This record gives sequence, structure tokens and C-alpha cells, in this order.
Amino acid sequence: MSKVHSIHIPVMGLGFTMDTPAKVAQYGIDSVISIGDDILIEKLRKAYCENLKIPYEEIHTKIEDFRAKRITAYLNLMNELVVKRFEELKTSTMESGSEMKKYFDMLPDSLSIKKEFSDFLNKIPSLDDVKNWAKDNFSMGSIDVNIMTKVDQAHYDENGEKLPIMHNDAFAGIRGFANSVLDSSLVFSAGMNPRLYGYAEEFDGFYPDEAGHIKKKIVLKVSDYRSAIIQGKFLAKKGLWVSEFRIESGLNCGGHAFATDGFLFGPILDEFKEKKEDLKIEVFEILKTALEKKGRIIPTNILDLKITAQGGVGTAEEHEFLLDHYKVDSVGWGTPFLLVPEATLVDQDTMNKLAAAKEDDLYMSGISPLGIPFNSLRNNTKDQEKEALIASGRPGSPCPRRFLTYNTEFTDKPICAASRQYQRLKIKELQTLNLDENSYKEQFDKIVDKACLCVGLGTSAVMVTNAENTVEKEAVLVCPGPNMAYFSKEVSLEKMIGHIYGRNNIISRTDRPNMFVKELKLYVDYLKGKMDEARWNMNRKNEKYLTKFVANMKDGVEYYQNLFSNVKNKFIDSKEQILSELDLSKKVLTLLAYEIDSMVAESKKELQVTVKK
Repeated sequence: MSKVHSIHIPVMGLGFTMDTPAKVAQYGIDSVISIGDDILIEKLRKAYCENLKIPYEEIHTKIEDFRAKRITAYLNLMNELVVKRFEELKTSTMESGSEMKKYFDMLPDSLSIKKEFSDFLNKIPSLDDVKNWAKDNFSMGSIDVNIMTKVDQAHYDENGEKLPIMHNDAFAGIRGFANSVLDSSLVFSAGMNPRLYGYAEEFDGFYPDEAGHIKKKIVLKVSDYRSAIIQGKFLAKKGLWVSEFRIESGLNCGGHAFATDGFLFGPILDEFKEKKEDLKIEVFEILKTALEKKGRIIPTNILDLKITAQGGVGTAEEHEFLLDHYKVDSVGWGTPFLLVPEATLVDQDTMNKLAAAKEDDLYMSGISPLGIPFNSLRNNTKDQEKEALIASGRPGSPCPRRFLTYNTEFTDKPICAASRQYQRLKIKELQTLNLDENSYKEQFDKIVDKACLCVGLGTSAVMVTNAENTVEKEAVLVCPGPNMAYFSKEVSLEKMIGHIYGRNNIISRTDRPNMFVKELKLYVDYLKGKMDEARWNMNRKNEKYLTKFVANMKDGVEYYQNLFSNVKNKFIDSKEQILSELDLSKKVLTLLAYEIDSMVAESKKELQVTVKK
């Protein structure tokens, strides 16, 4: 069945989209589940089974390969629920409030199947005819899963011996997905992990059949074309095809922010548009050679390759522009769906805070133990809990999950930078440095700012589903993108879909910037932060990085100026404002370039004085 929607709902945190497929897949909408936390997964499976009176047998930690088996069981449960609800939908009627009517009403108005169905209904068919038509023409959304490639923590046995690599978190995730009944996609995010990619070779589901169908498709979340072609070729050499490159804005997104070196979203999308066919042909030739060497089936025709985009889109006009101008196959809408209870697992208190949030409430924080900038909401209850622990003289988390234990600064076995153990040791070291009061406080704040993502990002899901709550309590960490500032009320699924397709508008503010302009401003602020970091350490490396960053951004601004000056029948009401903001940004970048030059000159002058002394 072909896809009926031009949207997908990306993964959000560990828990916010954990059951999204069970809520939206029956309407033909694709969505993504995180499979990083097997403990949370097992809790939710138990809660679902109890609520729906489905037999439940615990997969406890004494069972061999329990992590992978928990993931498989949960994904199979999601599939069972979605298939059941989809079948019920297809056998319902077109009466007011029915699931079939809801499915039909949410379809894009431009979709040919919608007109065909209207024409079909005008013939006054029998109820059986309607049901048969639905069975033949309606399609179900995909239950996709996400693995952060860098979150691949090793595990130890009861004697403290490290277990084989197949027991690592991400490896268990692949195995859990591969062993499930799902015919869907595995989204790899957070960069390349050669060991992990190699492990996927061991499962038949990732290989194409003669017709070119792949049961377990691979999707790569990337920030630029170079990353896509490197990873695509790497996997092709192993006989694995990338079915989709999911391009995400470097900064105008939720969760971890993987900034580019000043390359902006529009020019990146344009490069994919121009090179997509060449990429597909080049990588497919590598794939065929690898499949032949493995003695596997070589598809008759070149395999399908999709390009999708996500990050900061907020209006039907922007949605259509990505589809029409950049020819993307689907557009991801993440953050706005945090205000849709029918789609995501967000507790009421957090939803109220998200709805009330303005630009200053949404910030790029340093709370991630991974050391990667992390989009967060000020005054979330996890932050309140963290501040209370700091005030009591016991900063840090007890680290019950241990999914982000990578630091070996003080210990042989890795620990988490958000843990109480690490922060106690780091503060003790800090106290030996004899820093002045201001410098000490600055370093102290950086240490204790790290938060327990493993628990905080799953708490809301536990609260909403009434799952067993032994660790999470009520401290919620949420990771919306900057786009949340412009969505200010809880809405129904139908209202959100209607907004995406331009049938209604749920944004009350009139000052929301264009998504490309918003990302540009975020990058200007990011550049200023990098300049402040380099101000007292302006070496050759920093000079080269900052100079190249500004040059890339200037190229991006010129690209946008040309784009919006020449685009026809798009952004008619906002074009003048967009061009004015682009002109201002160009002037700001010129001033920042001068400032970088001054910083470099001053650094060289100081170095000369030091050498003379």
C-alpha cells in the first residue's frame, strides 16, 4: 500500500512517543518509538496488558537476553494493537464519529484517493461495498523504531566482568527489532557506529528480496549530504540498503542538537534534491556487488530511496514548500504533537507548561551527560528536583538506569556525568584547584547542571499510563524544540492534522518567524556562544573553525536571499519580512566576522609580547 500522509511523527525523548503508533498508525500516519530503555518498555507493556486484559508474562532480568526479548515483545504488542484497530476501522461505517470517517477526514485534500472515495460514495454503495473498498485502498501507518547509535552502553555480569558486545544496549535494540514481527524501519540517529552497522548484517530481514522489498528497512538521520553518502556507501558495502535519509535541522529541533559547521537547512535540502538520483545509482552499484559476494538475492530493479525532512516546520505553507520545492517524501512534525494527548504521552502539568512556554522558556542547555547541547524547557520538574538536591548539598542522580555511563575520569568502570558518584568526585577535584570565587562557581555550575535523562525523559509516559512507578516518581524532563513557543494550546489529533494540511490554523501568534529564518537566528546565537568560548583561547584551530562557520552561514544567507526573491506563489504575505530579516542577519554576520578578525589579531599580539618576554 502507498503512503496516504505526507507527515511522520519523529521519536521524542524516551517515552513521549512510546505508544504513538497505537494511537495514529490506524489512520495511516507513520511514527517512531524509542527502544533505548528496556526497563521503561517492560513497564509500559505490563500496563498495556493489564488495561486491555491481555495475558502478561514478565520478562525479568534473569532471563537470557532479556533486553532484546523485552523490546521484541513490546513491538509485537504494538503491532497487534495497531492491526486490530486498523481492521476495526476498515469494517466501521461512515457515520458521524466513526473511525472510518475520522481516517477519511484527516487525509490531505489533494490526495487522489480522497476524491476517488467521494466519487465512490456518491454512487450510494452498499455497506459491504464500502468496507471492501476500504480494505483495498486504506493503508496503515508504519511502526518505526529509533536507536541512538552512540547510546550503546556495555553491561557486566554479577562478577563485574564485561559481557560480550552483543549485550550492549544498541546491539540488543537491533536484535529486539529484527526478531519482531514488524515490517517497518529502524532509524539510526546520533551519527555513525561501524560496529553497530556491522551487526545488522547478521539478520536476514535487513536484506532485499527479488522484488526489492525489505522487511526491516534502515533509515539514517543525517544533518548533511556528506554524512549521508559516507554512511550510505559504508552500509552498501555490507549489503545493506539505506531506504531513507532523514534530514534534521541542526538546531531547530527537539532533544539533542547536532549543530553543523554553519551549514543551513535550506542549502542542505537543495543538495539532496540535486544529487538524490546520482546518490541512489552510485550506492546501488556498491550494494549489488556486496550482495553478489554474500550470495544473496540481487533485486531486479534499483531500490527505492526516500528523502525526508524535519525540524522547526510549523505551518501548512512551510510543509507544502518542503514537499513541492525540495521534493521531500515526507515532513516530520515532532514538537507540536506534544500538545496532542491523542498522539503522545505527556502528563497534564508538563503539557500546561509547554502550552505556556515562550521563546525564553525554551533553551539549549548543557544538561546532557553526553556533552551534546540539549533542548529543554525551563522550570521542568526534573530541574526542580535537581536544584533541590544541589541546595541540600547532595547534587547528582543515584543513576538507577545507567544507560549513559561513559565517563572514566575517576573510575575504571564507566559512570554517568549526571550521577551523584561522578559529581561528588568532580567537585572534590575542583576544590583542589584554588580558583577564585567566580571561576569556582562557573565550573561548579557546569558539573551539577547535568541531569538524569534516562529517568526524566520516560517519567511522563509512566505517569500517563499508570505504569509501575518505583523510580520515576513525578520529576519530568521534556525536550521540545524552539518551535514550541508558537503552539499554545492542547489540541485534538484531527485539529493538528488539519493545521498541517491547511484546513485550519492553531497558531494564534502573528509574529512566528519562517522556519528557515528561525534556524538562521539560532545559528547566529550558537556562533556567538562559540566565539565567547574561544575568546580567551584563540588558537589556530578555533580561528579556522569560526572563520569557516561564518563563511558557511554567509553562503546560506545568500542562498535564502536568492530563493525567497525568486520563489513564485509562496510566502506572499511574509516574503518582505523574510527578506528584511535575511538582510539584517547578513549585516550581523559581517560584524561577527570583523570581531573574529579582531580576536585573532589581539591573540597574535599577546603571543608576540609573550615571546619577547
